[in-house]
Amino acid sequence: MKRIMIAMLSLMLTVPMMAQYGHSPRYRGHYARPSSYSPLDMYFGLRGGGSFSTVSSDDPLLDGGSMRAGVNVGVVAGFQMVPSTPLYFETGLMYVEKGGEGKYQGSKFTYSLNYLEVPLLLKYKGVVDRDLSVQPFIGGFLSAGVGGKIRDFGHRQAFSSFSSDGFKRFDGGIRLGCGLQYAHLYAEVGYDIGLANISRDSFDTSRTGSLFATLGVNF
Repeated sequence: MKRIMIAMLSLMLTVPMMAQYGHSPRYRGHYARPSSYSPLDMYFGLRGGGSFSTVSSDDPLLDGGSMRAGVNVGVVAGFQMVPSTPLYFETGLMYVEKGGEGKYQGSKFTYSLNYLEVPLLLKYKGVVDRDLSVQPFIGGFLSAGVGGKIRDFGHRQAFSSFSSDGFKRFDGGIRLGCGLQYAHLYAEVGYDIGLANISRDSFDTSRTGSLFATLGVNF
């Protein structure tokens, strides 16, 4: 997990420097006139949607065999990395609900994992016409757990998902998908592949996975 966080933070620091370099007069020639440059495009957006997630684990008590529905909502911001090139870096802050459910010894077992999440994405904006663009993306995410419950229906017990008997609070992984923008309206689908081991047990491994769809607007 530490290696994932260091890599993501390094990306966050490096990309703005690349964008600034690309916007500098030296990038397009020492003697070029400032008026000949294309300004970097920026946007801000609102997002809301739903997800279907699960957790794969070596521990039968925590292994979620069935997907669990949740919501995601938040804000994003993106900027063009290099002038005249439709490659963008996007980040933001999202509230997302993940988790899983299954059966253990014949009884239902569910858990919710609610996170504050920071996406770190590279997007390519393929323009179809003046108002329509297709935007495939790849990158990662970093998450911090802020709530959730583990419910054991067989023993009628419930406790915090991030307690000492539950999961680790921090998560991170890879995100990939594709967006579609028409004028200011935006829609996307994607999948999160958790790379961090969120299990507290030294002998078990637990990782998240989530399929999501989002609607929103860009300004």
